[in-house]
Amino acid sequence: MDIARVLGWAIGGIAAAMSLYHMHVAAFGPPEAVIFRGTHLGFALTLIFLLFPARKTEGPYRAGPFDLALAALSLIAIGYLFVNYKYVVNRIPYIDDLSAVDAALGVLLIVLVLEGTRRVIGLALPLTALTFLAYALFWNKTDPLLLIDQLYLTTEGIFGTTLGVSASYVIVFVLFGSFMERTGTGQLFMDFALSLTGHSAGGPGKVSVISSSLFGTISGSAVANVMVDGPITIPLMKRSGFRPAFAAGVEAVASTGGQIMPPVMGAAAFVMAEFLAVSYFQVTLWALVPSLLYYLAVFFAVHFEAKRMGLLGVPKAKLPRLGQVMRERGHLFIPILIILFGMIAGYSAPLCALYGALACVPVALLRRSTRQGITWMTIWESLQGGARDALAVAAACACAGIVIGIITLTGIGITFTGLVIAMAQNSLVLALILTMIAGIVLGMGMPTTPAYIVMVSLLVPALIKLGVVQPAAHMFAFYFAILSAITPPVALAVYAASGLAKSDLWETGWAAVKIGAAGFIVPFMFVYEPSLLLIGDWMGSLMASLTAGIGVILLASSLHGYLLARLVPWERAVLFVAALCLVVPNPIGDAVGFALGALMLVRQRFFPAVAAAD
Repeated sequence: MDIARVLGWAIGGIAAAMSLYHMHVAAFGPPEAVIFRGTHLGFALTLIFLLFPARKTEGPYRAGPFDLALAALSLIAIGYLFVNYKYVVNRIPYIDDLSAVDAALGVLLIVLVLEGTRRVIGLALPLTALTFLAYALFWNKTDPLLLIDQLYLTTEGIFGTTLGVSASYVIVFVLFGSFMERTGTGQLFMDFALSLTGHSAGGPGKVSVISSSLFGTISGSAVANVMVDGPITIPLMKRSGFRPAFAAGVEAVASTGGQIMPPVMGAAAFVMAEFLAVSYFQVTLWALVPSLLYYLAVFFAVHFEAKRMGLLGVPKAKLPRLGQVMRERGHLFIPILIILFGMIAGYSAPLCALYGALACVPVALLRRSTRQGITWMTIWESLQGGARDALAVAAACACAGIVIGIITLTGIGITFTGLVIAMAQNSLVLALILTMIAGIVLGMGMPTTPAYIVMVSLLVPALIKLGVVQPAAHMFAFYFAILSAITPPVALAVYAASGLAKSDLWETGWAAVKIGAAGFIVPFMFVYEPSLLLIGDWMGSLMASLTAGIGVILLASSLHGYLLARLVPWERAVLFVAALCLVVPNPIGDAVGFALGALMLVRQRFFPAVAAAD
């Protein structure tokens, strides 16, 4: 019998069991925290050590004896808590002494979490956790047994809130995305975008923006989004005349925005809801206007670049028709609508995601055009795929729990907050810039979720102390943890897109920064104008959104050198000033911005010969 084949079926069975367990919990409620989070981590570590072996060999499922041993040790370290559950919950943390077994298994689980995280997402986060461990042990002189107690035997460390978010929210939404992907929704998004904008100037670029924003609602991963959309949109953009670097930049920026696009955002959004003790739906409301501003800027960046280069769209005869797309595949939007209306009606986010996932296959079977290829294997592969796709987040949340546990135990968060305020000299602008830089640097080496968690622990309290409203402070950190995916020198979404486009990496990185420039400004906007997060009266939010929308369009125009015609350098400078005036909330600034923007429109509309002569 082929051992690799048997191991493959076993891994598939474990992955499917993990998904089914979390679907059951979403429907009927979770058990006590240690049991629930421990089960989630047990599944995750077992699969990580089996799917990501220590020695890279050809072919799938090549886990060796060492990997099997690590998987078994993970179950032993976590199973000990289950077997001795009454002892774990009844002991008094930090006061009752640890037994030798407690200490040994605690150290073992910490090492296993660090190694599992390294295997699935790389070195950056484990090294960060090791740095905090070294600080606690050697700088702060924390008792090692006290540290093990905190991280292993309480819900303030590895089994803390962040792992709870992964277990309660993230895996169910990832599972929903897995079902959507395997029932043909990706093709719906692509055809829908092509039918809407494929014929306009730079149409393939606009298709990338729309389809990536839609796919982001079921993916939550910038790199995954690039790898699904990019093979289709990047060649289309290159054939229509866009430079390879620009085409890759568009795809990278559009894919990155999927994590901030409601109704289904990236994993960090669920962590934010838990930290702020609000519903996930409330977080999506805060994110709505900023995400629309982000994509509005990207859309017009593509439009202005295409007009400046004289690029045309795809002939209508070669494009799918919107009516036909909606008749044949439009019903595949139903699972997304189930989630959206379920959350509006007040149901929990995991339950809505569960109903959405359960609806995917029946909805795909409704019409002949979408039922082809839908079999029992579709369900099996979706269950496996959902569990595998959740492993990186589960490992990151467990490892981030080590960092948070140390921050809580040592009080370094309060010290760091004071340090940031001292460095900023009570200047909010400086504090925001420091936080922005920290977010980008942290996000370069680790996924959005742990980068956001570390920022919340160390930097967000300083922003709140300087007067930023709590939702805006958290959203600010969230945005810059995400934008690291398009910020050189380490920009994972850019790496993925550049590989598909065969473009120069640095040229692609700077093209992405230019296309996504509004993304770096929008967080500052909602810090100074919280009405952009729909906080406050609706009229104020509407007016702030309108002026900010015009501002990001003018910014895209300035950066890409086109409005109604090509812009000369001084016109670009005027539009840049106009954009900055409009994005800063101030009646005088708005008036100046509108006046300068109107002046440029009049000049280009009624005096084209003068503009051309310049």
